Amino acid sequence: MKLTLFPNWQRSQRLLGKALVVLLASVGIFLANDLAVPQSAAAYPFWAQQTYPITPREPTGRIVCANCHLAAKPSEIEVPQSIAPDTVFEAVVKIPYDRSIQQVTANGVKGPLNVGAVLMLPPGFKIAPEDRLTPEMKEKTEGLYFQPYGEGKDNIVIIGPLPGDKYQEIIFPVLSPNPKTDKGIYFGKYQIHLGANRGRGQVYPTGEKSNNTVYNASVAGNVTTIAKQEDGSSLVTIQPATGEAVIDKVPAGPEFLIAEGTAVTAGQAITNNPNVGGFGQKDIEIVLQNPDRILGLVAFVFMIMLSQILLVLKKKQVEKVQAAEMEF
Repeated sequence: MKLTLFPNWQRSQRLLGKALVVLLASVGIFLANDLAVPQSAAAYPFWAQQTYPITPREPTGRIVCANCHLAAKPSEIEVPQSIAPDTVFEAVVKIPYDRSIQQVTANGVKGPLNVGAVLMLPPGFKIAPEDRLTPEMKEKTEGLYFQPYGEGKDNIVIIGPLPGDKYQEIIFPVLSPNPKTDKGIYFGKYQIHLGANRGRGQVYPTGEKSNNTVYNASVAGNVTTIAKQEDGSSLVTIQPATGEAVIDKVPAGPEFLIAEGTAVTAGQAITNNPNVGGFGQKDIEIVLQNPDRILGLVAFVFMIMLSQILLVLKKKQVEKVQAAEMEF
């Protein structure tokens, strides 16, 4: 029996080894393709997570989205000034831009802008579960998918890309913590950090330029040819005063500012800047208010008002006694 099973065991081991080799080869091809051919810059939330897995905020205070989205645009956020513990409130993020403009897409044609945002809430704050939302809040957040930045980072939320013509205002339903049940959480003032962008980035996380930015001449010289390629890109040949010709590749999308025969200097822009989007950051504060302090303040105000009323009544009583004595 042992002699019969041993060849079968060897055959199974060989098959398992072949399957493992195929699996490793497939993973290697996938990773190589992802690094060699960068995907659309519209996938910025995912890239932020992969490139900066610990936190999207640098020690300088800048949110890392600004490393790829180089243009500056305004972004706004509105939250209550103070909030009670274990309460759901709305964080309203506004990403304004002119809806009539279009951006250069990954294949070089014009298309609508996408928007996205990363919201860094204080520790203990998180997106409210669906059973805590009111019907009105459910309607406002319908179709939105809020994703935690990473495991154990429920207070850092990302969303996007979303169609900008529909989501220039995004409602984040936030649940505040309860210091009485959540260890390490205290009443007080906290900061909220917002990073929001519209449109594609100008640089990929790999450091390569996207087709949504300006391209410059690598050397000084004369442009001899501008050859259009099948994929829509162009090869610009520049002949310097000495040495061999240099070829600069420009992807489909940017428009040329030069023509064949134009003299250029090193670093001179040879295309326009097609970018119409940008990134904006906003930092605000919110107070996690202790209800006992509110009750204490109300009681204090009530005692002050009661004291004032009693003083007025006492004054009236004294005036009446004085008036009675004067009559005698």
